[in-house]
Amino acid sequence: MRSAPMLCRAGLCAGALLWAAGAARAQGIDLSHGGPVTVTAAGGIDWDQAAQTVTAHEDARAVRGGVTVTADRLIAHYRKKKAAPGTPAKAEPAAATNAPPDETSGNEIYRLEAVDHVHIFTATDQAWGDHAIYDMDQAVLVLTGKHLELTTPSDVMTARDAMEYWSARHMAVGRGDATVTSNDGRRITADTLVGYTEDTQKGAPEAAAPKPEAKPANADPLLASGKLKRVDAFGHVRIRTATEIITGDKGVYIPDTGLARIVGHVHITRGENQLNGAAAIVNMKTGIATLTQAPGKRVQGLVVPNEPQPNAPAAGQESKKPEEKP
Repeated sequence: MRSAPMLCRAGLCAGALLWAAGAARAQGIDLSHGGPVTVTAAGGIDWDQAAQTVTAHEDARAVRGGVTVTADRLIAHYRKKKAAPGTPAKAEPAAATNAPPDETSGNEIYRLEAVDHVHIFTATDQAWGDHAIYDMDQAVLVLTGKHLELTTPSDVMTARDAMEYWSARHMAVGRGDATVTSNDGRRITADTLVGYTEDTQKGAPEAAAPKPEAKPANADPLLASGKLKRVDAFGHVRIRTATEIITGDKGVYIPDTGLARIVGHVHITRGENQLNGAAAIVNMKTGIATLTQAPGKRVQGLVVPNEPQPNAPAAGQESKKPEEKP
């Protein structure tokens, strides 16, 4: 049974639905904290008391703290808040049965679902997909659909099948032909990529201390979103440098050093030349890859001689001598 359907029309429902939810915390795309959630829509909002959902239609938007979610349709799943131990139960206000749940009726959103043309963004990070589910309890965002993408000031992650963002664990996962590309062009691709960012909340008091030299506000935007510190790659790992292509079974990439270690059936290809081994260290800043082999085994490879220079004679032909003048 639905009650109070189409409660808000275009421009009339800003701030109509509010749920209280704990202390604010800025941490990338994190909807699990940050105060009330505000849901608005151009096409109206349906409230289903039986299913305990509120659905916003057409140009739907949800905002919590510094995080905004937009989509064609938003579905907010709510529930009663758990009372703190020792807190006496309160009678439900009579008005709660005639209006959508708000912060005074003891309800909270535990899951937010976005459908079609999904765009999630903060001041520094953005994510796109066709369908998204955000679990407030786990602080996990799961994106599916086509053209999945997650961007930060330093890196872009794309994936074919699914993308996950675990804000509490400072972790992003790309599944299916996943790629991480840095803003200076370094790229690593694999079946599954797991990227870990630094906890920007850790050591915040020290970070706030004045520095000897003032830098522009946009000098290091990573301080706001979390700097990528490691990428784990699994299955069909592929790294492309300016001169080489390195493939293997799995790998680890450390952006700060620019070093990646690839292991398992490693192949390094440069033009028509190819080297095979058990592991390789790739310096993605210099483009130099060093191949290693298991103890007791040799590195194998195919080296093709350089092609003749344009002015050099072809194989099997004698060079012409200059004609002598009479």
